[in-house]
Amino acid sequence: MLILLPPSEGKTPARRGKPLDLGALSFPDLTTPRQQVLDSLLDLCRGDVETARKALGLPPGLADLVHRNAALDHAPTARADHVYTGVLYDALALPDLAADARRRATSRLAVVSSLFGLVRPGDRIPAYRLSGDASLPGLGAVAGVWRASLDPVVRDAAGSGLVVDLRSTTYAAFWRPAADLARRVVTVRVLHETGGKRTVVSHFNKATKGRLVRGLLEDGANPGSVRALAATLERLGWQADVGEQGRHGTQVDVVVSEV
Repeated sequence: MLILLPPSEGKTPARRGKPLDLGALSFPDLTTPRQQVLDSLLDLCRGDVETARKALGLPPGLADLVHRNAALDHAPTARADHVYTGVLYDALALPDLAADARRRATSRLAVVSSLFGLVRPGDRIPAYRLSGDASLPGLGAVAGVWRASLDPVVRDAAGSGLVVDLRSTTYAAFWRPAADLARRVVTVRVLHETGGKRTVVSHFNKATKGRLVRGLLEDGANPGSVRALAATLERLGWQADVGEQGRHGTQVDVVVSEV
């Protein structure tokens, strides 16, 4: 089973650590596009700060993130599961998992990244700021760069197993499964049910997904089909309703009564 996670917008910078080594990251087939995206981001952020700030969609109060990006090639790095923060990652709490669950996280989780394409929790990365909808000089939209590179990598990482896709809409544009793989792809939507009415939630969507992934890692089950995944979630205490298979996979609605 491969679980695809979105990155967090905010990231925790490492205080100390080795500088970035692209060749040491998981998924080495992505080294070339990683270098291209990194070089373009460095060139942008080492130029005019105001131009870079606007290109990255940063508000005026966050211009310091341009300077952080300009030093990415020699900034200290930390494990990705320490760098990525926010609601989903707080609920997932990867560093607090028991040893067996952390081993599963190492092989089953992959974070979709604007800068690196895909990273594993143990990959050492610097804190960066590059949104999924950004465009870079000489490259264009970063989504287009990764759309041209990710499919064989995701296929290899998934093997014959299930792909549980928890990405947000922005990062879903980086990779779409072809028809032959879509039957093994599950997208998850979190719904809040109250008074017989179901609504999509936003903030608590992330928290629920984080708790859901943590539960799967702690349980250790490795479901091989959409319905087996739904049954596993039900066993773990979630209400999981399986929808029809669509072009990009089968949607499973996780229904919660408390948020």
